[in-house]
Parts: sequence; C-alpha cells; structure tokens
Amino acid sequence: MHFDHCLVACLVPLAIWFLVSGLDDLFIGLACLFAARKRFPWPTAAELDCAPQRRIAIFVPLWREEGVIAQMLERNLSVIRYREYEIFAGVYPNDEPTIRAVRAAAGRNSRVHLAMCPDDGPTSKGDCLNGAYRSMEDYEAAQGSRFEIVVTHDAEDLIHPESLRLINWFSRDYQMVQVPVLPLPTPLGDVTHGVYCDEFAEYQTKDIPVRQRLGGFLPSNGVGTGFGRPALERLAIERQGRVFDPACLTEDYETGCRLHALGCRQLFIPLRPGAGDLAATREYFPKRFRAAVRQRSRWVAGIALQGWERHGWRAPWPQPYWFWRDRKGLVGNLLSPVANLLFLLCAGRLLAAGGTGHSWETTLDIPHWAPALCLATSGLSALQMAMRMWAGARIYGWKFAAGVPVRMLWANLVNGAATISALRQFFASRLRRRALEWRKTEHVYPESTAPGYAPVTFGD
Repeated sequence: MHFDHCLVACLVPLAIWFLVSGLDDLFIGLACLFAARKRFPWPTAAELDCAPQRRIAIFVPLWREEGVIAQMLERNLSVIRYREYEIFAGVYPNDEPTIRAVRAAAGRNSRVHLAMCPDDGPTSKGDCLNGAYRSMEDYEAAQGSRFEIVVTHDAEDLIHPESLRLINWFSRDYQMVQVPVLPLPTPLGDVTHGVYCDEFAEYQTKDIPVRQRLGGFLPSNGVGTGFGRPALERLAIERQGRVFDPACLTEDYETGCRLHALGCRQLFIPLRPGAGDLAATREYFPKRFRAAVRQRSRWVAGIALQGWERHGWRAPWPQPYWFWRDRKGLVGNLLSPVANLLFLLCAGRLLAAGGTGHSWETTLDIPHWAPALCLATSGLSALQMAMRMWAGARIYGWKFAAGVPVRMLWANLVNGAATISALRQFFASRLRRRALEWRKTEHVYPESTAPGYAPVTFGD
C-alpha cells in the first residue's frame, strides 16, 4: 500500500508539469497552422539564374576527418550549381592524416584551400571556424578580393545543388539565412537514427517557422547557414576579433542569438514537400545509443546550460519565451523516462487489482481532479505524437511515421541520458574551474547508392 501511495504522490506533480509543457507545445502547434497560411516568397528558376552571384566562402571545420573529407569535397564540388565560391577546410597541425586528405583534394580542385589552425587540436568547433576565417582573410589579402557571404558546413554534409543559389538570393535582405537540415532516411530498424529524423522533421516543419513568425531569434543549425559578411564583422568587433565563440559548445546557437540581439535579420528557408527534391542539407546522424547521447549531451550543455549561464532570462520580449522553449528539456528530458515507467507501473497495478475484483484507485487518497488532469495530459501527449507523425510523414512517408510512438519512448531514454551526462559535465567543469570539453561526433559519409545522395549531374 505504501508503494501505491508513492506512485500517486509522484504521478500528480508529473501530470502538472506535462500539462504545462503540453499546453506550450499545443500553442506552437496552433501557431504553426496559422503561420502556414502565409505564402513564402520563393524565387523562380529564372530569377535564380539571373541573380548576380556574390562570392561565397564555405567553412568546413575538421578534426580527424580523413575518412570522410575527400569524399565530401569530391561529391559536393561536383553538384553545387554556383560559380563564385571557395572552400576553406579548417585543420589542426597535429592532424596529419586530415591535412594530407585536404591537400590532395586541393591539388585536384583549386576551389579547396587548407586553413591551418594556429594551435593543436582538438580545441572547439568555434575555434576551428575562426581559423578558417583568418585563412579566408589571408586569401583575400593575397588575391585582392572579398567574400560577401560565409557558409558553414560539416564533413558529413550532402550539400544541396541549389543551396548556395538560395542563400545568395535571400542574403540580399537577410544577414543570416538557414537552409533546412534533414537526416538521410535509414531502415526502420535504425531506431536511434530514426529519432533524429522525427525530431528534425518536426522542429523544422513546426517549431522554427513559428519561432520566426513570432519574432524569436533563429538558432543556426551549424551547417547550411549563410552569414552576411558585415554581420560577422560586427560579431568580430564584439568579441575582440573572434567571429565564432571558441568557448561555447554550440557556437551555432550562440551566433544566431547574438546576431538577433545586434538587430540582424534572419531567415529560415522552409521545407517544401511535394515540390520535387527538398532543398536541404542531408547527412547521417549517430545510429548507436552511446554516440547519440554523446552528441546530444553537447547540445544540452551548450544550448540549455551555457545559454542560461551567458544570457540568463533578461531579454526583450518575446526572447525569454524562446529561452524557455530551449531550456525546458532540462526538466522534461529527465522526467519523461520516469513518467513512462510510472505509467507502466500504474497500468500494471490497475490490471492486477481488476483481476482480484477490487478497485485499486478507490483505496488511495487521490485528489478528485487528478483523473481529469491525467486525461488532459494524455490528450495533449496524443496531439503531440500526431503532430510529430504528420511532420515525419511529409518528409519520410507514412510507413516511417507509423514508428513514431515507439521511437518517442526510445527518444525519452536517449534525451534523459544525454541530459544527465550534460549536467554532470557542466557542473564538474565549474567545480574544477575548467572549460567545457568539446565532444566531437564521429562522422560517416553515405555511399553513392544511399537514398538522398544526389547524382553527380552539375559542375563548372
């Protein structure tokens, strides 16, 4: 009986939390329906063809990427439908295998430039990007030219052929332009990777468009992000010459937040299912539990914990609301696995009581409003699941979306473990007065036969 009372004591506060969080998600879902009514100003193919091409520098930060960088450069150089661009691959002096791979690629294609970082690695992605920026400035000084746009990418990216043309077009009016990022499709058995597919599809179908519509700052995805050069120069002035924050684990999120605070206009190019090939950066994400926890712990530590530490909650409205959206996972990620377990325990006790002919709930001191609260919470959870299935179906099809209920349970475990890891890492670094360690993700580049791998059809 004592165990049953403990279950009820835990169930009610959990239900209250998930009601608040669920209403928050419901608001975003409803706002998504209204935001979808506004037509996005897509340029025609003729307009893209006629638009003057400004010079674009692509930054690719590298650390021990000798296994993928050659294939990444070869594939993307062959498909990008743009003329005025160069690639600066950031490498470290103590990473000789990656240096050799980049030098070989540079020997085959003059667009590729080796950007040597001043210090041994790994430092941080932001620091490596700063090294690429300095290399770009050296190149400009030697060539007497200037890049007007900087685009960031990673070593595992499949860059869409039209990506640079779209960034070039919208950068006329916006200082930061984000191309969507989507995981490549994998078999249904890859449950961990499927979680990434679900979350990215939902986030970029629902959350980001609403965030943009309601005036929130736009976090960079770290890849497929185009920055106007004047905006980056403003960041450099603010950070004593360092464009990207080297101390932040999620320099992309920090950059988006800072640019918005400086008054720079930001744009997310929406997904357009049904209009042919999706204009998005595609890549593989971790397929194993530990690798996913490692990557997501960096996201939680950088976005939620470092973001809270750096920016607090004081900001012009409506930014505090988006801080809440970005940080509520610190609580929700920890409680979701507990809620799943309690649900199974309560269901088991109800079934056991039913088998004996006794009513389990009548023997406990349950508040009269608790059943209605739990019912409302369950309804909101069902709506959230339906929204995720809808978003996933638009990108990956209904067969894949049918697995969302199972993957949501698995996602709760992955995100819970990642949050625990992030909290441990963050507070350990503060107690030892050390900088947070950059936990790099191991990258895999897809074979040419993988779904979503664009054929080599374009080139200069």
